[in-house]
Amino acid sequence: MSYTVITGASAGIGSEFATQLAQTGQDLILVARRKGKLEALAETLQLEHGIDVKCFAIDLAEPAGSEILATEISINNLAINGLINNAGFGDRGNFADLPLQRQMQMIQLNVSTLVELTHRLVPNMRQQDKPFIINVASTAAFQAGPNMAIYYATKAFVLSFSEAIHEELRHQGIAVSALCPGPTLSEFAAEANITDSNLFKAGAMTSAEVAKQALANRHSAIVITGMKNQVGVLLGKVSPRFMTRKIAGWLQA
Repeated sequence: MSYTVITGASAGIGSEFATQLAQTGQDLILVARRKGKLEALAETLQLEHGIDVKCFAIDLAEPAGSEILATEISINNLAINGLINNAGFGDRGNFADLPLQRQMQMIQLNVSTLVELTHRLVPNMRQQDKPFIINVASTAAFQAGPNMAIYYATKAFVLSFSEAIHEELRHQGIAVSALCPGPTLSEFAAEANITDSNLFKAGAMTSAEVAKQALANRHSAIVITGMKNQVGVLLGKVSPRFMTRKIAGWLQA
């Protein structure tokens, strides 16, 4: 028996990953802060699909979070064949005006926890059959983001890091993918205060479709969901950087 770990699993894209993997018979380890929501989701998935689901209510924005989770996995001798680093958050506003502590927590969760948890679980995953890692980045990773400076910067790190270890780990049989969705209908948007932004006014994908495309293409180094987002990223690559950052700033206005 082997498990796929999903962080940020209590809602949004994380819960969709859990649901779609459960439909294939995959056993799961669900991680988030909200114990009640995790247990409710786990109960539903176990009843409907006959899988084993383990829940860990851990705040991964705390520096010790990934170590606590990795220790629980080790103590219980759980085999890990998949890791979906989905936990993360953003916040809209000027860098100098947003609370520093919240922005540092964003770096901790979006970057440090993702890196540490990946490093701690890779030795376990090397021993499994066809293991995979999906790191949730964003189309924000491809340019600077005025009005969401730290969020965009963290996702740029996730993209670069994921591409690098994609090359390193593929020779060891571990597939690594950076998932880069655009605006997505989920709790993330409300928490980041961006539901009224120009970006979301232009339309958003469902969490279910984002998770579906991510899982179907988990062996690709970069997965950009949706044709509109793919075109936007392509145009950004051929545009001057001063233009892409001005557009990004307008989208977050």
